[in-house]
Amino acid sequence: MEKVIVVGSGLAGSEAAIYLANKGYEVDLIEMRPKYQTGAHKTSYPAELVCSNSLGSSDILQASGMLKKEAMMLGSFLFFAAYNNSVPSGNSLSIDRNTFCVEVDNKIKSLKNINAVNDKYDKINPDIPTIIATGPLTDRNLCEDIKIKFNEEEFHFYDAIAPIVEKDSIDFSKAFYASRWDKGSADYINCPMNKEEYEKFYDFLINAQCAPLKEFEASYFEGCMPVEVMAKRGVDTLRFGPMKPVGLFDKRFPTEFKKNQFYAVVQLRQDDKIASLYNLVGFQTNLKWGEQKKMLSLIPGLENAQITRYGVMHANTFINSPKILNKHLQTKKYENIFFAGQLTGVEGYCESISTGLFAAINMDRFLKNKPLIELNSKTVLGALIDYITYEHHKKFQPVNASWGIVDEIETDKKIKDKKLKNEMRSKRAIECIEKVLNIINE
Repeated sequence: MEKVIVVGSGLAGSEAAIYLANKGYEVDLIEMRPKYQTGAHKTSYPAELVCSNSLGSSDILQASGMLKKEAMMLGSFLFFAAYNNSVPSGNSLSIDRNTFCVEVDNKIKSLKNINAVNDKYDKINPDIPTIIATGPLTDRNLCEDIKIKFNEEEFHFYDAIAPIVEKDSIDFSKAFYASRWDKGSADYINCPMNKEEYEKFYDFLINAQCAPLKEFEASYFEGCMPVEVMAKRGVDTLRFGPMKPVGLFDKRFPTEFKKNQFYAVVQLRQDDKIASLYNLVGFQTNLKWGEQKKMLSLIPGLENAQITRYGVMHANTFINSPKILNKHLQTKKYENIFFAGQLTGVEGYCESISTGLFAAINMDRFLKNKPLIELNSKTVLGALIDYITYEHHKKFQPVNASWGIVDEIETDKKIKDKKLKNEMRSKRAIECIEKVLNIINE
């Protein structure tokens, strides 16, 4: 039985290890937790979600939904587990993080050819088939080894986590359940503000004290911007972002349909399966904990909210993938070494799972001396990989799945109907994945 090392039991690493174990390989799954904890993780379980419990849209007309579909067609276990542990959140796939982690942990333990090793992994051995999936909180010693082996310079940016509160501490005389434009079930808790309340909240936020950032100057990823940093971009930035009031109505009070009832709205999304915990959507923050309490006290309905997890900021790490990786997620310098997950510069849970699966698929084919799989940019996963391996970026930065990076539909006439265009993109992506599956299954 041939051995493969998978470093990191996060989303990408767990997906890769399970896939390879099912293919018959002996897998050493190396994870430093719980022996060495990070500043963001709270448990010792594999596949722990740290920023949010949402994996984005389930609708295949959305890029995030299509990415899930592609990965499940290719054999993803983690997306199967995610749907198995889903909680209500409209058209989004949100999960109970604890039960999800437990299911992944049980799956790993059930595969006897996975050897779980709880320790640090400091140096890459180019002679041993290895997938590096250590994520955005990669240990400093491994970072140094990557820099040496691949002639890399410093690589990092900062990421932030939103607070979580107890549902029973929310004042529902002010807060209400609703989904935007009444689409789907009313799964979000909404805390509305009038103009005066918003301006008071905004004034506090731009002057609140932040926790000090250590070691290096902050560089933020646009897709996970701290709310206080976003606020400083302008007084209305939040009202057109995470506090957007459009399409949200409290049906207890009369209002004209399609007419904004509120000046701004804070939304909360279910965070556990029994609906006892809710996280503040888009409220990633680096405020000091005392300031976070004050911030919540200025949100109608959350004046006395009990915080079960404060928002924190931590350093995220990603490699210079355009320089280091080919389109198989294999390193150009060492054919035995593959990278996957957020360390490659993809941002997001779905993106991490999908690249972990793709790296494992190609590791399997590499060890069997079969041609490696390359996805084109007509698929969402292919577009992601094409983006992170594109050699001509002026400044390479992490990327989420979006239709914007996927190839346009080839047609004589410009398609103005967005839904029709996305239907055509989704159908085309499924056809591409089906062709790839025929190759994999040969």
